[in-house]
Amino acid sequence: QVQLVESGGGLVQAGGSLRLSCAASGRTFSSSAMGWFRQPPGKDRQFVATISASGDSRFSADSVEGRFTISRDNAKNTVYLQIDSLKPEDTAVYYCAARNVPTRAIVVKEYDYWGQGTQVTVSS
Repeated sequence: QVQLVESGGGLVQAGGSLRLSCAASGRTFSSSAMGWFRQPPGKDRQFVATISASGDSRFSADSVEGRFTISRDNAKNTVYLQIDSLKPEDTAVYYCAARNVPTRAIVVKEYDYWGQGTQVTVSS
């Protein structure tokens, strides 16, 4: 089993920045690919970014490319999502997810473990 706990969400003005963190426990973090997803109000969960277990391969959704950066620190069992130039349409609950394999993925169903989510609200 893997436990994931997100933190760092909050209320921020458009143009601002946040850094989300996801602390993992219960399994060898360094062998797990990780991902960030978000779920805007009334919408399905959306892919945001993913990173391989080693951290040498990353991919982000077109809608966030250049503004969102995923990274990880395997020594701290933590994955991060740096969010810059926030827009009101970035408002959502942001979820961290882990896979049982080291290769990254962009589809919800390919992830095995999920955190409880952290709310990000962007005011205009």
